[in-house]
Amino acid sequence: MPRKLKNEELGRKTVEEFKKAPKIPLVLVLDNIRSQNNTGSVFRTADAFLAEKIILCGITAVPPHPEIHKTALGATESVTWEYREDTASAIQELRKEGYTIISVEQAENNIPLNQFKVDTNRKYALVFGHEIHGVRQDVVDLSDAVIAVPQYGTKHSLNVAVCAGIVVWEFFTAFTNGK
Repeated sequence: MPRKLKNEELGRKTVEEFKKAPKIPLVLVLDNIRSQNNTGSVFRTADAFLAEKIILCGITAVPPHPEIHKTALGATESVTWEYREDTASAIQELRKEGYTIISVEQAENNIPLNQFKVDTNRKYALVFGHEIHGVRQDVVDLSDAVIAVPQYGTKHSLNVAVCAGIVVWEFFTAFTNGK
């Protein structure tokens, strides 16, 4: 029977080690996320899978915030983040820096995540949107592609933090070959 590992056996990086560790070429852009708990969860995902940074846009709360802290569990200290008032402006800056912009949204001609091929020679910015309204249309219009997580139940969307975890994991495994 497997024995559960103790925290000290997990080999976790310190904040300093994390900051020095190589990151995958992935920026997460949060477009008007209203729930601070979702924002905190995305910070933990970014930490777990070595994303370069998070860009918080619009109404998305910024650290330090007690509700972000509750779910981030310290990831706001390890993950680099920035705030931009306007998501479209942030996207245009990222494009100038050579990022391929991918909105994660249900849209016409979206590419199902399981059919999207990550080009490991590119840098990506993934845009995740508001819990009810999704990614703004003007931001979708600025995107190089739109991907969606296929779903087969009665609901038409996933919680944004859950969706981010699924999508970021796919990009992480592509860049690291599952290591």
